[in-house]
Amino acid sequence: MRSSDWYLTEDVEDFLAHAGGFLRARPAEHVMQLTWAERVRTRGRGAFERTPVFGVLEEDGQVSGTFYHLAPRPLGLSPLTPEQADSLAARLADLGHSPTAVGADHDTATAFAEAWQRHTGATPKLRDVRVRLYRLGTLTPPEPHPEGRARVLGDRDLDQAVFWCGEFAKAVGEDVTVDAGTWPSTRYADKRYTLWETPDGTPVSIAGMNPLIGGQIQVDIVYTPAHLRGHGYAAAVSAEVSRAALATGAQEVVLFADQSNPTSNALYQRLGYRPLSDWSGYDFIRAD
Repeated sequence: MRSSDWYLTEDVEDFLAHAGGFLRARPAEHVMQLTWAERVRTRGRGAFERTPVFGVLEEDGQVSGTFYHLAPRPLGLSPLTPEQADSLAARLADLGHSPTAVGADHDTATAFAEAWQRHTGATPKLRDVRVRLYRLGTLTPPEPHPEGRARVLGDRDLDQAVFWCGEFAKAVGEDVTVDAGTWPSTRYADKRYTLWETPDGTPVSIAGMNPLIGGQIQVDIVYTPAHLRGHGYAAAVSAEVSRAALATGAQEVVLFADQSNPTSNALYQRLGYRPLSDWSGYDFIRAD
């Protein structure tokens, strides 16, 4: 395989023209590719810190792999074989690209990290947080159902959305400022949010979902404050958002869960989500 088999472009429309059909054929596996391409398409590449770069691998006239890089975020990869990952590492190294990290399904991320070390001398360091990608099978509402009701947040509820997303970001250790000023540039701005409220109207849990992209919807985020957990609020709001995603017309509904959290993984499986793949990230420590 020649490294030149990888086609690189800074034009997201060009990327989607080449790879859109490939990504939409398996939207659950390509959730991150589809999501970030859509964000670049709708926000414009000028909304990002550096110019986004996309890549498409064609073999025998067929697309067989893709990547996106929105530096300083990690390089994002579709599932690749070790040979395909090595060809991408060689291509990026030849062009002088210097991703500081990579994220993908575990086998792909590991294959690329090893290849990047061979081609550049950078040492890969496996990140502590590993996540599992789930795909919804048959939605099973929680039993027993907690008292209360779901309420969809609208434009008038921006302060509520900003507050809850800020609490979520702090809880998961995300290095981002979430306030009214930064909101439009965060990954939280393009989601639809649903609160679970107790009968007296007190918000106790939140779940969000991304727009319908390529036939799939990602449920993201799900958060309940620590002192309110254990009452079934997260299950109720997650089920409500999953139902709304299906009603929107999604063929696939997916979500990520931290593998180190057995409670959330068990919750999603009770709701009907089934494991699809495990994802990992590697940081690259430069040889110099």
